[in-house]
Amino acid sequence: MNYKTLFFDVDGTLVSFNTHAIPQSAIESITLAKQRGVKVFISTGRPMRLINNLGAIEHLVDGYITANGACCAIGGEVTDCREIPKHEAGALVEAARREGFAMLVVGEKELTVVNDGDDIDRYFRRMLDVKDLGEDTSLDTVLAQRIVQLTPVIPEADERRLMPLLPSCVSARWFPAFTDITARGADKGTALKTVAAHLGISAEETMAFGDGGNDKSILQAAGTGIAMGNAPDDVKAAADYVTASVDDDGVAKAIRKFLLRN
Repeated sequence: MNYKTLFFDVDGTLVSFNTHAIPQSAIESITLAKQRGVKVFISTGRPMRLINNLGAIEHLVDGYITANGACCAIGGEVTDCREIPKHEAGALVEAARREGFAMLVVGEKELTVVNDGDDIDRYFRRMLDVKDLGEDTSLDTVLAQRIVQLTPVIPEADERRLMPLLPSCVSARWFPAFTDITARGADKGTALKTVAAHLGISAEETMAFGDGGNDKSILQAAGTGIAMGNAPDDVKAAADYVTASVDDDGVAKAIRKFLLRN
């Protein structure tokens, strides 16, 4: 297969949860792929404002799928942005206020936190090493924008109970403690197809890497879906191939196997 575009999830795929960095082997293999004319896209649950850990390969990136597919950008231009209906976003905000759970509210340009506290510190500031969560941005300011993602810190039982408040939305959980909610139709797999059409290539000419539940759609949509060795079993089952873990040079091993054999 002549692969023309690579799509990479960030956390747990490109970036180690242990080091908060991209392994040198991945940097080198992506650089070699780029030199062969392969385009490089990021495909992440993070909104653009929270992508802070790609400095080592930022100059190689041709575009971004962000917020689990809710927003796509190619060459710095936003090509697709899918909005959560305002009344549905407002309903979950009211539930968070009433029940006290923490939640990121992500607008097209800015974001903020409802019920900032220990959960946000634990999962976002420490685990994901994110420092700017819009602490100085008011909720009203964000809600005045198109809302592209809501990330409540809730268990799966509460997710099932609360999702009927958002009938136009879907939920994708890539870490047990929280879930990402986007407009229905906004997922990484759909976004890959949108990007491929924009580039004038087929989905068969793409390869996607991922490790979380929110990556299953893109692993299935790509010509070849690569699950990381640290992925759970359901994600591995959605992939065409399982490579090593992020901390065991999984990205580099797969790129060498499929792209750099000759």
